[in-house]
Amino acid sequence: MTNPADLTLAQLRDALKKKETTSLEATDAYLARIEKAKPLNAFITTTADKARDMAKASDTKLAKGEGGDLEGVPLGIKDLFCTEGVLTTAASHILDGFTPRYESTVTSNLWRDGAVCLGKLNLDEFAMGSSNETSFYGNVINPWRREGDDTALTPGGSSGGSSAAVAARLCAAATATDTGGSIRQPASLTNTVGVKPTYGRVSRWGIVAFASSLDQAGPVAQDVRDAAVMLKSMAGPDPKDSTCINRPVPDYEAVLGQSLKGMKIGVPKEYRLDGMPEEIEKLWAQGIDWMKDAGCEIVDISLPMTKYALPVYYIVAPAEASSNLARYDGVKYGHRAKDYTDILSMYENTRAEGFGDEVKRRILIGTYVLSAGYYDAYYLRAQKVRKKIFDEFTDAFSKVDLILTPSTPSAAFALGEKSDDPVQMYLNDVFTVTGNLAGLPGASVPAGYDKQGLPLGLQLLARPFDEETMFKGMYAIEQAAGATKRPAEWWA
Repeated sequence: MTNPADLTLAQLRDALKKKETTSLEATDAYLARIEKAKPLNAFITTTADKARDMAKASDTKLAKGEGGDLEGVPLGIKDLFCTEGVLTTAASHILDGFTPRYESTVTSNLWRDGAVCLGKLNLDEFAMGSSNETSFYGNVINPWRREGDDTALTPGGSSGGSSAAVAARLCAAATATDTGGSIRQPASLTNTVGVKPTYGRVSRWGIVAFASSLDQAGPVAQDVRDAAVMLKSMAGPDPKDSTCINRPVPDYEAVLGQSLKGMKIGVPKEYRLDGMPEEIEKLWAQGIDWMKDAGCEIVDISLPMTKYALPVYYIVAPAEASSNLARYDGVKYGHRAKDYTDILSMYENTRAEGFGDEVKRRILIGTYVLSAGYYDAYYLRAQKVRKKIFDEFTDAFSKVDLILTPSTPSAAFALGEKSDDPVQMYLNDVFTVTGNLAGLPGASVPAGYDKQGLPLGLQLLARPFDEETMFKGMYAIEQAAGATKRPAEWWA
């Protein structure tokens, strides 16, 4: 039998049902890989004992021919999802020692379907970042390297731990969150598949909040089929989250391989940026040809408000973050400063010690744009532009079925390369933020490699709650591209 850690999630699921391996064997195989891959720093917390107990329970069910859709499959959980009795930090010093007494809806759904918890994955602090360099627990390292070069590269952010863990086969798949591209961008940089569902398709209850109107949970997986299986388990209505839509969850796996003939694919001219690497342009053109070969009609579209997407995002997201992060004050849980004279100085010192520089920067920006005298000039205006961005997409989707763009403006860059320039760092999300502002489903699919052998992805955007059409398109790109290389295991 092949090492279970070398299988895709769907292959492992089938092998478990056929009793060709056991969940405990698969869990032990992943735990051994996690131990060897410590240089990647993908995990903040490993839950070996919990994982083995869950695996044994799954093996008991599987032996009886019972179990859910993910029975016995070991997963990694981004450390933004609350997990009962397991340290949950959001990669921040301010949540030191926080072990929730409840389970997020997403992880509850995964455990309901029989998944096994290997541990909690590293991320940018409170999901604020594009390179996984803002974590209190240190940088995550991309398992991919440039050919002939040992420079440490970013795995993307904020879900860098999720993307690195899946790319390095440290788990069958992982949960992640996307506020401005934090699933799709890291997926693109690590040759994995990342799916951001429609806002409201997946419950946000029990996920540490960054920007509540933008955050959405989704999977990072090895291939499109695995992502379809994961999203089906993660999604669904939730009475505990008023923004979660009460509608049935389709069987996304069932649509894979269906014909795209007659489908219209939109190509927005505004996504052709000045100075964009020629390799990204070529890949995009190749993607257009693949869609033509699949029987699609290519339609040139215009999304002129796209140029305002990043400025709008960096007003709306920090504003919501400054409100959401006000709850961390050292009173009831997490870190509390040792030196203070009264309750006000305790708040101040706790937050000064507990939050990292990027989080402080965004809190300050958010507080500024919400302050008296600036609310109308910045926040209110940004919300009006956001509505126009949504309207543009609505109009575009009256003419096309899917929109095809690059996932990122470049391949993975070196750690430290952009950390001193916040604006350059923020530009990494230039192709992805529009999907969050408009609440659309979006996905990144591995599509090729640059001249240094690093992965590149293509992005598809779809109508709200039309993930099925998006998955059809994703599968077509995956089959045409055949970008299935794995990184060399230099860390082992």
